[in-house]
Amino acid sequence: MGRLRVGVLASGRGSNLQAIIDSSLAGRIDVEVAVVVSDVADAQALERARSAGIPAVHVPPGRFRTKLTPEAEQRYTEVLEEHRVDVVALAGFMRILHDDFLERYSGRVVNVHPALLPSFPGLHGQKQALDYGVKWSGATVHFVDAGVDTGPIILQAAVPVMDDDSEETLAARILEQEHRIYAEALQLIAEGRLKVDGRVVRTSEGAAGATGGDDA
Repeated sequence: MGRLRVGVLASGRGSNLQAIIDSSLAGRIDVEVAVVVSDVADAQALERARSAGIPAVHVPPGRFRTKLTPEAEQRYTEVLEEHRVDVVALAGFMRILHDDFLERYSGRVVNVHPALLPSFPGLHGQKQALDYGVKWSGATVHFVDAGVDTGPIILQAAVPVMDDDSEETLAARILEQEHRIYAEALQLIAEGRLKVDGRVVRTSEGAAGATGGDDA
């Protein structure tokens, strides 16, 4: 089978996108970033894509502040279909996706979150961890469902919280792990090694071919 074709949705600087691109170009993962789509016209993620020769598309989100209008979401779907995307990876994409989109790509939308889910979902996971006083935080790659950071967990990496940590220093250490496990999770999908059993994502030992995984 060919390489897993991933469409990345991003709203900001795109550091996780860059990590995926770098791993792909280095041959560490059997993944091709087929297109990058952003709701922000001047997002750095789009420039990162262009610099790597990857199609970069700005699709205005419409009138809503936190989600896409149905018309905009339809355009996102059209762009992803045009580029024959197998899996959709969210990389700092700050819009809520509707049920229709998630059903269309059921089991094929993944996200990375800067906390050890189910703890501290939503925005500012690093600040939530510091405010709560936990001794360990980390990063989680998960399948996306209709909830906020509630989908089945693929991979996690723990990061110690230091007494003198600020939100910025903790975020920087977590981000290193995000970069690592996001690429690893996409490789597991590319190898067809993930199976979702209820809430549990099980990983098989051998490759079964490049697929988008089972329904989440």
